[in-house]
Amino acid sequence: MSSSKTANALMVRYNYSERGQNALLVKPEIDTRDGKHTLKSRCGLESECVLFHEMPMEDIRRGAYDCIIVDEAQFLSKNEVQTLADIVDDYNVPVICYGLRADFQGNFFEGSKWLMAWADSIEEIKTICWCGKKAICNARLDGKGGITKVGEQVVLGANDKYVGLCRKHWRLGDPGPMFRT
Repeated sequence: MSSSKTANALMVRYNYSERGQNALLVKPEIDTRDGKHTLKSRCGLESECVLFHEMPMEDIRRGAYDCIIVDEAQFLSKNEVQTLADIVDDYNVPVICYGLRADFQGNFFEGSKWLMAWADSIEEIKTICWCGKKAICNARLDGKGGITKVGEQVVLGANDKYVGLCRKHWRLGDPGPMFRT
């Protein structure tokens, strides 16, 4: 949370276009926060994208894209991650995925689990906890000054529902002074 994943995805796409190359922006269908076909970062960057099931596979096979960039990759299914691996292996098109490693309970998302298992490389984008330590956990705010570890795995939201914490403060259920009531 708050590590600029979407902003990074949009900047990578811009870098490809600046060099005359074509990068395809993709997101899972479940991510509707900013509209069905829009990727938008909290810092204001935004661009059109396609939903995963709308990826133009024939265009990918023909070499129309120099890169596939996937945002919110944690929401992918095992089969969708396999499709991305096949694109890399069969068509030599790089795929760059951005997403969370684990949910608010500390469990892998399905997409994250399979990306961790099959990715050629993994680069961490760092953010910090309110205490200044590296934030490795995603906490769901309970609206009462604490966090919760119960509920559905996926509840879409941003700063109003989630906060990145170090493991210690996630374990203690302490979202920091900014969220305490």
